[in-house]
Amino acid sequence: MTEAPAIAVSTNPHYQRLGGQAAVAQLVEAFYRAMDTRVDAQAIRAMHEHDLAPTKAVLVTYLSEWLGGPRDYTPTRGAPRLRRVHQPFAIDAPARDAWMACMRQALAETCEDAALGAELEAAFAKVAQAVVNTDSPFTHRSAS
Repeated sequence: MTEAPAIAVSTNPHYQRLGGQAAVAQLVEAFYRAMDTRVDAQAIRAMHEHDLAPTKAVLVTYLSEWLGGPRDYTPTRGAPRLRRVHQPFAIDAPARDAWMACMRQALAETCEDAALGAELEAAFAKVAQAVVNTDSPFTHRSAS
């Protein structure tokens, strides 16, 4: 009896190309370090809790799955609903641009493969645009 060939679970190779879990964790650390230090990111940093540890852990899990790594996010947190998760915040073009500036900086610090960095930047830009939900400046929306 012959063994069936292994079938790739994911068609997204970015996770392995980036360097796996450790590289995703480094990217997330660099991203939030940029958010903590960039003047243009002060307003989006204010949308987060003071203690970023839980947020970082969620983002590592989410990005790992999104990039083609272990599917640990969806079984524990459900299907990603980025627009819904970000709905309490007024995300406008300047917020999107600040988020992208932080991600570009993080990619520059952690991703040695220029082609991969460009692919990821383009993918992140689509995600950042998808959560834009207002023309208003950064504010917290009250639940109604």
